[in-house]
Amino acid sequence: MNLPGYPFTPQKFQVRPGLTMSYLDEGPRDGEVVVMLHGNPSWSYYWRKLVSGLSDPASGKGYRCIVPDHIGMGFSDKPDDAPGLLPGYDYTLQSRVDDLAALLDHLGITGPVTLAVHDWGGMIGFGWALSHAAQVRRLVITNTAAFPLPAAKPMPWQLSLGRDSRFGAFIIRAFNAFSSGASYLGVETRMPADIRRAYVSPYDSWANRISTLRFMQDIPLGPGDKAWALVEATGRRLPDFADRPAFIGWGLRDFVFDKHFLAGFRAALPRAEVHAYEDAGHYVLEDKAAELMPLIREFLDRHPL
Repeated sequence: MNLPGYPFTPQKFQVRPGLTMSYLDEGPRDGEVVVMLHGNPSWSYYWRKLVSGLSDPASGKGYRCIVPDHIGMGFSDKPDDAPGLLPGYDYTLQSRVDDLAALLDHLGITGPVTLAVHDWGGMIGFGWALSHAAQVRRLVITNTAAFPLPAAKPMPWQLSLGRDSRFGAFIIRAFNAFSSGASYLGVETRMPADIRRAYVSPYDSWANRISTLRFMQDIPLGPGDKAWALVEATGRRLPDFADRPAFIGWGLRDFVFDKHFLAGFRAALPRAEVHAYEDAGHYVLEDKAAELMPLIREFLDRHPL
């Protein structure tokens, strides 16, 4: 598999009986820990440039970068969730939070961490932080959410199609519509073909596309949805992190995590350092890597743990 800019060797551990999670653990073992959490339909590949830039001590202070592939994503196992099948998996936000806790326990990460989040990574990371708030010392936030859909933001029809429609579910599983579409629509500067292929490569069959659909079907819009209570709790607690150094890098051309979500983070974290780009989309670390990579490193160096 050709993965430009991803020279890493993923590690594996059994996150649940019979299920293996893939993750990166790059940089010095005694470096300050940065936990990077991707969303849907990407995988740890989204963070590759930041991992390379932070983990190499030759470029300055070396950071320990821990980057999981959520179950069903990247190089992690992609189990079915049909009743009675083993090992099986419950594709819910709570499962993702539990998996993150299991990974960090496995690695013995009990001290301070920086949470770096994107897309569903925000809800997963802040979901974990509900019970580990004292460990979270810095925040790096890119086009994500940690609270319910803002009242002023309409639900995008593209997500409704996958979340609520059998036809949408079919085209996602049959044609990789969500991952493939995101590789085009998630950026303002077109990805080179080999980068785009790397983004979609884990989702190469009906079976391997299960998580890209289940993430969409788990989007919480009201109290009847499984993830609602957890996302509501993260939103309620988000202002508790206003005293931590926070960096926000945002692509304003994201049709999902747009100005309404950015406003939510600005309100909850009023002291955050914000870099918002009119000419960047959802995959802001693709569109604005040249600007954001040195800014994030400088931010972390300026706020040591």
